[in-house]
Amino acid sequence: MALIKKPLLFLILLGCTLQAVQPKRSVRCPSTCSCTKESVICVGSSSIPKSLPSDISSLSLVNGTFSEIRERIFTHLPTLQLLFIEGNKVETISKYAFRGLRNLINLSLANNHIKTLPRDIFSDLDSLIELDLRGNMFECDCKAKWLFSWLKMTNSTVSHVLCSGPSDYQGKKLNEVASFDAECITTDFIDHQSLPYQSVSVDTFHYKNDVFVAIAQPSMENCMILEWDHIEMNFRIYDNITGQSIVGCKAILLDDQVFMVVAQLFGGSHIYKYDESWAKFTKFQDIEVSRISKPNDVELFQIEGETFFVIADSSKAGLTTVYKWNGKGFYSYQSLHEWFRDTDAELIEIDDKYHLVLSSRSQVPLILQWNKITKKFTPHSDIPNMEDVLAVKSFRMKDELYISLTRFIGDSKIMKWNNNQFKEIQALPSRGAMSLQPFSFKDRYYLALGSDYTFSQIYQWDVEKKIFEKFKEIYIQGPRSFTAVSTDRRDFLFASSFKGNTQILEHVIVDLSL
Repeated sequence: MALIKKPLLFLILLGCTLQAVQPKRSVRCPSTCSCTKESVICVGSSSIPKSLPSDISSLSLVNGTFSEIRERIFTHLPTLQLLFIEGNKVETISKYAFRGLRNLINLSLANNHIKTLPRDIFSDLDSLIELDLRGNMFECDCKAKWLFSWLKMTNSTVSHVLCSGPSDYQGKKLNEVASFDAECITTDFIDHQSLPYQSVSVDTFHYKNDVFVAIAQPSMENCMILEWDHIEMNFRIYDNITGQSIVGCKAILLDDQVFMVVAQLFGGSHIYKYDESWAKFTKFQDIEVSRISKPNDVELFQIEGETFFVIADSSKAGLTTVYKWNGKGFYSYQSLHEWFRDTDAELIEIDDKYHLVLSSRSQVPLILQWNKITKKFTPHSDIPNMEDVLAVKSFRMKDELYISLTRFIGDSKIMKWNNNQFKEIQALPSRGAMSLQPFSFKDRYYLALGSDYTFSQIYQWDVEKKIFEKFKEIYIQGPRSFTAVSTDRRDFLFASSFKGNTQILEHVIVDLSL
């Protein structure tokens, strides 16, 4: 598209001498420039003149040696309509360089050394019709994202903006780039709240449009219930269940009722029920001590409309047991096996069949399958060559099933279900690890790997490489669990600590173009 033609009045003679056309009135003109009543033309200037007539409508700065346009340098020229800064060595332009030029209709920055422009540099140019950026080679990276968006929205006529890099865009026009979202939008985990107590597990549940978190604190002998405060935007104490060496708090929601399974190392485990009239949890029933000796994990699941939970028992004298809701309470439904020091249980649906994976300190993970006829779990297979697994967690990406296996000594593993077995796709160095937790926020998949000996790691799934890559280091003293919690369109990661404060990190979207 053609630019507005410059009047003959603006023809430039070589050098910086006075033009043949004499000023129609007396104006103060820099010695290196030519002036008329309406215009100033400067050739070969080493800087932008500061003393210019305030009522001119046109300014040309050409073939100079200056490399910077500073902020508010033209604010004393409110009537300026045409501004040509061409053939200079401009590399840097302040975001506020053109502040106040609301009558400017034509701006040319052609043939300079401009690689990037600050965000919203043209926001004050309400009357702009023509913009010439030819002869500059722009870096079409995240810093150019705003310009890419502005070019699509502006009503001004703009010359083609050519890219000098990165290599994928070299020689292309900026407005031909598909999108900057993949390159310029990333995420981070930032500190949100520190809870001044130790913990070993965290569970979350929704009740009547509110979000709650149950935290097991064995040293304080508490199961603390936190509620999200929509005004203060923090998690605050809502209730507290006391006990003896509590290692797990698991919420169960049934018919608008809330139950809390409280697993204890001493004094037996119990189930509490939320009493709405008192706004507190009160004891509902006991779990027999003869079956559960040293609980290590509580897993809730539903099969065929029935509600179950299983407690993995890590004592040789204990029995990993499945409990079932019968309408009035929970009763022991099936003892899975004994003498195996189970550390974790995870229900997985494979090929429309339910399977329960039990990890153990004394054998490889065992896979049990739900029998639809007997309505019990029966041994099915195992995961070979994976001794001493502390925890097993399942997750899905693009409808494909994966599991994470946590090991304190040796490498932890990520495995993928491949028709008839789990196949290893990645090993993660994990000396001192007690937790390898998969979770996802906003279509991004992560792993949180806790370590007793070094910094904990957050990994992010690389779609192209098909593996998890290190994303961020976090410092948690004696991490024991990681739990994802979402509320008010915000995402949080609770990191329980056996030796320090429980940390709450917020998952945030970061626009690198800002």
